[in-house]
Amino acid sequence: MLIKINLKNSDELVLVDDTVYEYLLSDPYLAKIRFVENLRKHSSGCAVFQKTWKTADNSYKTETIYLHKLVAEKFLAHQRNDEKNLVGAKNGEKLDCQLDNLVWRSRAAASRQRRTSSRIGYTGVYQENNRYRAVISIDKKSVHLGMYDTAEEAAQAYNAKSRELYGEEGKQNKI
Repeated sequence: MLIKINLKNSDELVLVDDTVYEYLLSDPYLAKIRFVENLRKHSSGCAVFQKTWKTADNSYKTETIYLHKLVAEKFLAHQRNDEKNLVGAKNGEKLDCQLDNLVWRSRAAASRQRRTSSRIGYTGVYQENNRYRAVISIDKKSVHLGMYDTAEEAAQAYNAKSRELYGEEGKQNKI
């Protein structure tokens, strides 16, 4: 069953499975720090618990717990290996921490899944005069895929090459 958790600093909601929610409420340490009640949206877009504590020697210690990482380490640890050691959301929605949406990824795969900062709105698509160039990176080198009349056609060319090179872990533009 899907559970929606309110964030302290945002109107957005975090999505978790009922088994995850039960764990978050029943774990003695998480209950003590009121983990669920103190979740907020981090500047990176994911859900985080962050609190600063005063220590016995009057210094301060900041504790940071990312929800997606906590869930993956508790429930999906068997899928982690030396190469795939970063947690990501399959659907790109960082507040969707349902078990079937979280996946362990390599650094390279995580990098490919990052949201685009392109002015055009598509990864690997650049406008040149009245046409659009599709480009993809292969072994740290930019490879030209062709010139197209529309940004969407160039994005489709990028998507096809990305799928061919990287399979499921390849970045796909939403067109």
